[in-house]
Amino acid sequence: MNSIFPSGKIKTTWDLGDMIRKARKSQGATQAEFAALCGVGVRFISDLENGKQTVRLGKVLQVVQCLGLEMSVLPRRGYGDGPAK
Repeated sequence: MNSIFPSGKIKTTWDLGDMIRKARKSQGATQAEFAALCGVGVRFISDLENGKQTVRLGKVLQVVQCLGLEMSVLPRRGYGDGPAK
């Protein structure tokens, strides 16, 4: 199993889908195998990997965790010192 995982900024649903696809393939899994492992449908994996904008966030987080990845939310550079008051 390849231990190289994708990382980087996610600005679009396509970016997220591309990272999910790369991570799945780095583990040598088909969409069907991966869907069964994560407890979601093959259609969901396909939609996610193709950047569908209406996928369910809860299932996305389930897939991310299943891949052994994590997501973070960080302030953009130069965006100030935090939320507006």
